Amino acid sequence: MLKRVFVAPDPGRVRLRFAGRAVLGIGLAVVVCGLSGHSLPGAVTGGLAALLTLFTVTDPTVRGQAVTTALLPAVGLPVLTLAAGLHDRPVARDLVFLAVVGAGVYARRWGPRGHSLGVFAFMTFFIAQFLHAVPGQLPELYAAVLLSVATAAAVRFGLWCYERRLPPPAVPAPPAGTGLARITTRQAVQATAGAGFALVVGHLVSGERWYWAVGATWWIFVNTTSRGETLVRGFRRVLGTVIGIGLGLLIAVPVDGAAVPSAVLAAVCVFGIFYSAAVSYTWMMLCVTLLAELLYGLLGVLTPGLLALRLAETAVGALGAALAVLLLLPVTTHAVTDAWVQRALRCVHACTAEAAARLAGTPDADPAPRVAELEGLLGRVRLSVAPLVHPLNPMRHRRLRARRVLALLDECAREIRGLVAVAADPEASHDARLAAACWRVEAAVEALTGGGAVPERAAGEPAAGAALAHLHGVERALAELAAPLRSRAPLGLDRG
Repeated sequence: MLKRVFVAPDPGRVRLRFAGRAVLGIGLAVVVCGLSGHSLPGAVTGGLAALLTLFTVTDPTVRGQAVTTALLPAVGLPVLTLAAGLHDRPVARDLVFLAVVGAGVYARRWGPRGHSLGVFAFMTFFIAQFLHAVPGQLPELYAAVLLSVATAAAVRFGLWCYERRLPPPAVPAPPAGTGLARITTRQAVQATAGAGFALVVGHLVSGERWYWAVGATWWIFVNTTSRGETLVRGFRRVLGTVIGIGLGLLIAVPVDGAAVPSAVLAAVCVFGIFYSAAVSYTWMMLCVTLLAELLYGLLGVLTPGLLALRLAETAVGALGAALAVLLLLPVTTHAVTDAWVQRALRCVHACTAEAAARLAGTPDADPAPRVAELEGLLGRVRLSVAPLVHPLNPMRHRRLRARRVLALLDECAREIRGLVAVAADPEASHDARLAAACWRVEAAVEALTGGGAVPERAAGEPAAGAALAHLHGVERALAELAAPLRSRAPLGLDRG
């Protein structure tokens, strides 16, 4: 887990800049709220609004990010009004909270913008419960949200907009067989049911902190697709919470709400949340838990008993999510993995074809966007097979086979990157054997996705030239993929 966070590749130091900008943006937002005369609850609201603004907006273009950021208050402030207005009407409040959960998940069918607005709406309702907000506080909370979103936007799009110098990230569209509309509809039902369970049981555990359970259920559903992904994410959330509570007893409780050390530690936690989010959900949850403990310390309510209660509510939320994905409209890990592996294999062929065309002198051939697409698809494959390769998976044979599939797909990607690097050399010459090798790659992909026999490279054929050597590496990896993908147990392209 440590290696995954601190040794994981960070091309262009994007994660480092993402985390550094978050500390700056959130810190400035809190300072602006303080200088504007806001109370501690107002500053906390502002800081959390800035965190969500910088964390959840993930449109592929800077222009799209700016539009989504501008829309956040339009979604969040009405929800905040509703949450505060229903403060003394618990039944209506709980029913509206569940409606926000369902609508927030359903909004993901509209892509990154729908996802961002859904998260912001949910968290605005959650923050109102966290602060026990009442209608009399609304003017201050409105101002805090607007100031903080504006401050975070100024940092993101003015002071430190590193995305302008980066190519737009490739965001793979969901496969047709498991389309986004179908999955978000199922997940909206699952999340609402799971949150309903968490809400009821959370109230039995604590009539004051019940919303922690609902929050745990909500965040377990974020960025998951299949039943297995959701279960693994629930386990990692509980594990991160346990470790975070242990650190809280050693760090947050002794600090006891002291302003300066709490602010410094909160900045460290914010950095950790943003830096680890892409590579380790457990580490991210550790940092989230410690940040929440520091905020409770500032509010003067942090005790060891409160930490134990947080763990209990998190476990309730994880159980609610698990029951929902197991019993209601499940999307199997096999179905999702199958779809993403097929997409990745077809992208492998597209990459080789574009690179070969570039080497052959075709002026408009550009394999770079295809490589970016392949990286995105492989990320989705890794996410979908995470339940299969998890150490707690009792099916050892399937776990080993899934790891083999990942290793061979990664090998394909390495060879493709090497091939594209060769093709980018203007002095690289075309070898007539490249066309034959590309044809064999196409035939291998068609066989793997259609069930035919994977062709083998002609015995004894030398791999003269770097480009041909990379293509032969792709051929070997595709040939070796046939065995793990066609095993009788469900994984990858197996239909049985």
